[in-house]
Amino acid sequence: MNRPRMTAYATALLRLLLQRAGEDRNRIFLSRWSTVDWQSLTLEGERHVAEFTITGDKAMAFAHLWLAGLSDSEFDMPRGFVADITVAAGPTPREDGAIEVRIEALTLDD
Repeated sequence: MNRPRMTAYATALLRLLLQRAGEDRNRIFLSRWSTVDWQSLTLEGERHVAEFTITGDKAMAFAHLWLAGLSDSEFDMPRGFVADITVAAGPTPREDGAIEVRIEALTLDD
């Protein structure tokens, strides 16, 4: 099956993640995104893996602020909902001062 580069759930989730950063969202760069279909006996949705690079002054402090409380956050999606979201890796500093972060999430249909 041909699937769009980013699904509607993936696009909404990315938008909501960047909104958490407020005016500094331009410091966050999407470096990789993958989405796969997910289902249980009663639910359908998508599993997402997103990798980000954070740059700028005090990038590590900014990464910690951006990610603080992420697992407990509620996201207002146009349809469906975020059932689970976690920081799977990082924040990890690179030699150039940038920070890498991997976020994994499960979105489910209403």
